[in-house]
Amino acid sequence: MKPLALLLALVTLVACGADGEPQRPGTAETAPDTGVTISGEARFGVTRAY
Repeated sequence: MKPLALLLALVTLVACGADGEPQRPGTAETAPDTGVTISGEARFGVTRAY
């Protein structure tokens, strides 16, 4: 059972950087201008309007 747990831990750690080195948010390609905007309102918990 220990070898299986060790193998699972190793596979999990190896998969963390599977797609290459991390990139800062400012260095990635910018998204194309699609004209789509997202807006809205979200409420969590108990609310009461007076």
